[in-house]
Amino acid sequence: MLTRRQFITALCAFAGIPAVLTCTSKNIPPLTIASHVWPGYELMFLARKEGWPPTPQELTLVETDSATASLNALFEGKVIGAALTLDEMLRARDQGLSLTAVLVFDVSAGADMLLAKPGIETLTDLMGKRVGVEQSAVGALMLEKALQASHLSASDIIKVPARIDEHVSAWQEDRVDALITYAPVATQLLEKDANRLFDSRDIPDTIFDVLAIKSEFLQTYAETLGKLIGSHFKARDHLIHNPQDASYRLASRLGLLGPEVLASYQGLELPDIKNNRKFLATPNGDLLTAAKNLSSLMVSAGFLSQQLSLDNLVSAEFLPEDI
Repeated sequence: MLTRRQFITALCAFAGIPAVLTCTSKNIPPLTIASHVWPGYELMFLARKEGWPPTPQELTLVETDSATASLNALFEGKVIGAALTLDEMLRARDQGLSLTAVLVFDVSAGADMLLAKPGIETLTDLMGKRVGVEQSAVGALMLEKALQASHLSASDIIKVPARIDEHVSAWQEDRVDALITYAPVATQLLEKDANRLFDSRDIPDTIFDVLAIKSEFLQTYAETLGKLIGSHFKARDHLIHNPQDASYRLASRLGLLGPEVLASYQGLELPDIKNNRKFLATPNGDLLTAAKNLSSLMVSAGFLSQQLSLDNLVSAEFLPEDI
């Protein structure tokens, strides 16, 4: 049987952290969370900027340039959790990574969208056009649903792979005729010449953003998770009650001006603690119900290899009672 010290050392080795330098029976390394820029995730960074718990010794937010990069960091053992869409989380589980959602950041109700250049006014106008899309689950789902709505097939368009950090340049350099994107990029393009052809309002209760944690580390980081989630809700409260101040503080990471920051939250629902409990309840929580439906859709569309077990998919254990 492993001693406590041997167990802690093994845990550190599994996490890819030098045990001699950072891990003792009294001190575990910081919880590491990967996140790319997206309005729903930014409340974590607002809380960090304000100095709210957890401390830097307890939490490291790892900034990535895309959801794909966040997923890679998870698979490579560089982080313990990540901010992901529910479909991205399901695909990771399908590939053998055990993840549990402990927070619903937001529900997309128009924030994810298909934008087109001037002259492309309807979905059917996409015939033969170049459509930029990130090679991620949410991008694939948005494209699939938009094509279904337009009665077009994948062979009717020219798919152009484009990471989120390439979206603005692809648009400006005329490498795409249309683009599946989201804020803050979508906010910038709509203020210029983009036409909105399709958005997540057309596929309600499909795109959820969640904080996904490697299931085996939930109890190891229980206290830090509680603090992190509590600080998210504190920042949410600040955004709601002091929007001008919050938007100023969020502007630099989002790369937007204050008024544009508030516009980027249009089309996003930011569920409170009560609604998070409803989403993350077991065995019949709203997120589990959505995951069942989404899993079936993703299998039929070829995004998942099989219908997934949803055991340990969600946990409301780390939600605060109040703020």
